[in-house]
Amino acid sequence: MARKAVTPWTMLFGKYQTYYDRLRQDTAFLTSNGRLSEQLVDKIILQLNRVYPQILTNKEAEKFRNPKASLHSRLSNLIAHLKKKGDKPCQEFYRALQINAEQLYNNLPSRRILKTSDSTGINPEKEKFILNDRGPTFFIACFSLAAGFAFFVYCFNSEKPLCKKAHLVPHLNMQKRKEKTLDIQIYGLKTEV
Repeated sequence: MARKAVTPWTMLFGKYQTYYDRLRQDTAFLTSNGRLSEQLVDKIILQLNRVYPQILTNKEAEKFRNPKASLHSRLSNLIAHLKKKGDKPCQEFYRALQINAEQLYNNLPSRRILKTSDSTGINPEKEKFILNDRGPTFFIACFSLAAGFAFFVYCFNSEKPLCKKAHLVPHLNMQKRKEKTLDIQIYGLKTEV
C-alpha cells in the first residue's frame, strides 16, 4: 500500500492525515445503515470507474454494483478495495463523495477533526465571534494608539533631520511667549499673554 510521506511542512502546521487514514476513520460512519443510499453508492462507483478506470475497472465496478449483494457488504468491500489500492484511490473516493453528497461529506468525522484542529488550537467557527465582539470604538482606540506610537517613534528619533525640526516647534512657541512677556515688561505694561 502506497502512503504519502509526511513532510516537515505538514508536521509544522498541524496534524497530517492521509486519505487512507481518513477513510479508515470514516468507514464505520459511512457503512452505518441509512448514511448512503444505493443510488449514491452506484454514482460513486460509476464515477470512479469512468473517470479513473485504473482505480476501478469495469469488472470491479460490476462486482460492487451487484444488486444481489446487500448495500452494506458492497460498500464495505468497495472501501476495503480502495484501501488496498492506496492513498490516491481513497482521495478520489472522497472527491466523488463530495461531488455527489456534499452535506454527508461535510459531516464526516475526519472532516470535523480537520475543521477544528489547526496550529493555534482555536475553533474557526468560534473565532469569528471572538474577533467581532468588541465593536468600532475598540478598533478606533487601538488604531489611534498605534498611530500615536508610530508618530512618537518617527518624530523623536534623533537620526532624522526632519524630526529635529519637530522638536523645535514646541521650543519656538515657548521662546515667542517669553519674548512677548519680556517686551510687555520692558514697556511697563502688566498684562500677560
